[in-house]
Amino acid sequence: MGQTTGIVQNSGHSSAVEKLGKQVVTYSRAHTLVPTYECFNRCTYCNFRAEPGRSPWLRLSDVAQQLPMLRQRGVCEVLVLSGEVAPGSPRRADWLGHIRQICELALEAELLPHTNAGPLSQAEMAQLREVNVSMGLMVEQVTPKLLETVHRYAPSKRPEVRLQQLEWAGELGIPFTTGLLLGLGETESDWVESLRAIATIHRRYGHIQEVILQPHSPGQHQLQPRMALGESALVRAVALAKEHLPADITLQIPPNLVSHTGLLACLAAGARDLGGISPIDEVNPDYDHPTPESLRAAIAPASWQLHPRLPVYPKYDRWLPAT
Repeated sequence: MGQTTGIVQNSGHSSAVEKLGKQVVTYSRAHTLVPTYECFNRCTYCNFRAEPGRSPWLRLSDVAQQLPMLRQRGVCEVLVLSGEVAPGSPRRADWLGHIRQICELALEAELLPHTNAGPLSQAEMAQLREVNVSMGLMVEQVTPKLLETVHRYAPSKRPEVRLQQLEWAGELGIPFTTGLLLGLGETESDWVESLRAIATIHRRYGHIQEVILQPHSPGQHQLQPRMALGESALVRAVALAKEHLPADITLQIPPNLVSHTGLLACLAAGARDLGGISPIDEVNPDYDHPTPESLRAAIAPASWQLHPRLPVYPKYDRWLPAT
């Protein structure tokens, strides 16, 4: 195929991790680039966003300067994580083009882009598919009652919009990551409903690599204070995901949002991936990421082994576009 496939192959990608056994936990050596923090949504729990027009866009010259240093540090994944310019805004096309250029620069530096930029049109997804090895969007929760509370001023958090994104990703053949945000005021039955919705779409297309189970963790910048989700509830969510999702979807938990004890309990319940590990968690900036070395030491006493992976899983290599 083309450049994208070649970079994956040159990264030493293989299915070796999949063959190591059930005591393996994976993670990606990642670095997050934020094209802009501005977002037209106003979720009450968000610690990421800035008001529209008040966040300078990341300069491409700064991106080009950073990328070679990232590769030297062993980074393989560039997570392009953006706030959302509103659909219909006269700046929307420039925003999407800016994201695409960042991905192109990453590929030129032999790094692998994974973009999460909120809901996109099918045409926008098709454009970004050409310059990404995988993409993502959190479902969060499919219950509409959150539109009356934490998502009241967040038009792109409508469940039908989020699920449509998963459908389009399947139609376009995009390896995809999605997930649930837990502790927003939803119930356990809401978790099950959300998991079943994801499972239904995956059974149709087979494109969902990972489902993230992210506990709400209070931060300094959210509009309304909320309690953190308890770790016992997170472990229960992992068990439910194991029960209701197809076995070929990997369950991911953020290691910076759990204690060592909670981490081990989640692994015992069925989690097998720790996501992209980078110095800063842009979504939860009050919670520093642990290092791979500290994670390896934390899970070793329970006989778990930590192994790096790429942002595209081996079985999806043939889906990669020629760019």
